[in-house]
Amino acid sequence: MKKLQIAALILLAVAGLFFCLLGSGALSWMQSGLIGFLSPISQSGHIVKSSLGSIGKDLLTLDQLETECGRLDAENRRLRAENNGLRDLLEENNHLRQVLGYREHSSFLLVPATILSHDSGVWWNTVKINRGTKDGIATDMPVITDRGLIGKTTTVSENISEVLLITDENCKVAAKVEGTKEQGICAGPRIGNGDLQLTFLSKLADLQPGQKVYTAGVSGGVFPSGIALGTVKKFHPRELDGEATLEPAADLDNLEEVFIVTGGK
Repeated sequence: MKKLQIAALILLAVAGLFFCLLGSGALSWMQSGLIGFLSPISQSGHIVKSSLGSIGKDLLTLDQLETECGRLDAENRRLRAENNGLRDLLEENNHLRQVLGYREHSSFLLVPATILSHDSGVWWNTVKINRGTKDGIATDMPVITDRGLIGKTTTVSENISEVLLITDENCKVAAKVEGTKEQGICAGPRIGNGDLQLTFLSKLADLQPGQKVYTAGVSGGVFPSGIALGTVKKFHPRELDGEATLEPAADLDNLEEVFIVTGGK
């Protein structure tokens, strides 16, 4: 152990003597070499620091983009809602124009009315409208829309009338099929499903889907001739006659404005 300590002391003494003998030029050379050796490490640290700073800036930019994206998304939703509202107003305006145009060009004298309520049945068979005797309305007057017949007035008070819809089995209408000599009686089925049944047709009528059916306008009847009733969905012969199922021409599920026919022009 003492030998190792003596050897270490000798080495330290030699090293000290060596550095003392070195000139300032040699020391500068060693310092330059050390700096050169450590320079890449220092530069790497600077690059890492710069990169971290750049990432921080990028992250800030991403946050700003996310905020802007949220703002644009909210603005897009607002504009969509506004556009939908304008579209609804345009459709309503076009509908009112169509209704007013129908009234002006109709061959009937028409009193406009608004639906107040539907009956509480599974299939609506009656509705109430905001017109009555003070408006010249009486019982058994046809009620229509610009698309076709919906029924007739039954109970009439001063300001309100009840309308029996054509989908009720008790509302019977003389009808004719477009392009044929076929005529029959149209009414709602016993078990209401929103369709119409056209009965007392010829067994050989062989009606095709899509054929139009109109009121026949029987003399002394309630309904004048030529009002659209519906479209043939299917036909089948029975033992004594033929029967057709019709889809109503008027949209009875979404009634809002109607007309009461008070006479002809």
